[in-house]
Amino acid sequence: MADSPNCDLKSLSPLQLFERVTEQGEKVRALKAGKAPKDEIDAAVRMLLSLKLSYKATTGQDYQAGLPPKDLVLINNGTNKEEDEDFVDPWTVQTSNAKGVDYDKLIVRFGSSKIDTDLINRIERATGQKPHRFLRRGIFFSHRDMDQILDAYENKKSFYLYTGRGPSSQAMHVGHLIQFIFAKWLQEVFDVPLVIQLTDDEKYLWKDLTTEKAYEYARENAKDIIACGFDVNKTFIFSDLDYLGTSTGFYKNIVKVQKHVTFNQVKGIFGFTDSDCIGKISFPAIQAAPSFSSSFPQIFNGKENIQCLIPCAIDQDPYFRMTRDVAPRIGQPKPALLHSVFFPALQGAQTKMSASDPNSSIFLTDTPKQIKTKINKHAFSGGRDTIEEHRKYGGNCDVDVSFMYLTFFLEDDDRLEQLKQAYTSGELLTGELKKVLIETLQPLIAAHQERRKQVTDEVVKQFMTPRKLAFEF
Repeated sequence: MADSPNCDLKSLSPLQLFERVTEQGEKVRALKAGKAPKDEIDAAVRMLLSLKLSYKATTGQDYQAGLPPKDLVLINNGTNKEEDEDFVDPWTVQTSNAKGVDYDKLIVRFGSSKIDTDLINRIERATGQKPHRFLRRGIFFSHRDMDQILDAYENKKSFYLYTGRGPSSQAMHVGHLIQFIFAKWLQEVFDVPLVIQLTDDEKYLWKDLTTEKAYEYARENAKDIIACGFDVNKTFIFSDLDYLGTSTGFYKNIVKVQKHVTFNQVKGIFGFTDSDCIGKISFPAIQAAPSFSSSFPQIFNGKENIQCLIPCAIDQDPYFRMTRDVAPRIGQPKPALLHSVFFPALQGAQTKMSASDPNSSIFLTDTPKQIKTKINKHAFSGGRDTIEEHRKYGGNCDVDVSFMYLTFFLEDDDRLEQLKQAYTSGELLTGELKKVLIETLQPLIAAHQERRKQVTDEVVKQFMTPRKLAFEF
């Protein structure tokens, strides 16, 4: 495939194989514990043995639980040591580096293009607006075909935006705001339609949720998204569980994608196994379909040639490498993409944010007191062990989570640079830097909560009703 790997088990990295064996072992244990039928257990065991053989053939090592391979994996941050390696796919982001994932190497691995100064300047010229801080600071750092989007825009051809949210819990955290803050800015400066997909079907397939609960989470998350300030006349938010049953155009595109991607290809791209339910295997086509304007005939008047721009975190790129490969074969334009870095967990960029761990991030439901306590107690520090050492040697902004969060949310570039210089020199202490972050996030989240209170069920219904938007196509 042009934009996505076409591979089987032999082409997986050692770490990918290790993860697959681990996952399959867990499935076997779960089947045995649940007293599943013997033939189902036997099939799972055969798959486990096959994976272990592939692992040994690739690494020369027997699989040992809890001991990942010692040779190369997906990304290596400058050494050959296992503890310095990164793993990124649509469901898992792992790094042992306190600075976070090595994004330059991720660009090379994914085959995307770096957002450089020339592209940022071109966006500024095209829009007449100062580039968003996410562009200025490299938070959106990689792209696919953004130059084509600008070519079209400069020639008076429109495009549309597509982003999404997987509603796995009722409460979103501040990291979830990043793509929506940026999508809102893009929508405003380019004046284009935006569609937002709520993948409640995905969460039902992957999580221990009922369809009813997944749909409930979708509607609750929609309230937080709407509270970002989107214009109801220019934005369509939809739940897969709801919209798929009403749009023939959407379903036709899903079927076309499904026909042009083999089982072998999705296994290679997404790591699916023979034990995964067929819903998971077919889901990538559902995430691909909003990339095509014909999925929204009510918005685009049935036109199939309107190009799509997708702002998303780079872990979602495998879905759209697949989409970009399929698009020409079904007569559709390839979607363009803008990739963001990952939002770090409070405890450090090498740890994972989780809805089950309330201290892993700042949630949009947190009170000012909770925000202050979480940051003071749990935000990973780049400071020294003692005040004396900190004054002498200074702090490390590259690993300090409070500074990382300020990079996302503090608008003033000069103020951010002053904080960086003061912290690096030792003039500013960790506690003082945390205080700046607290004073930045408390009013931001309080204002969001106030806006969310105004988002009634009727407002949600307006955003989620298929309809014509304020554009002519």
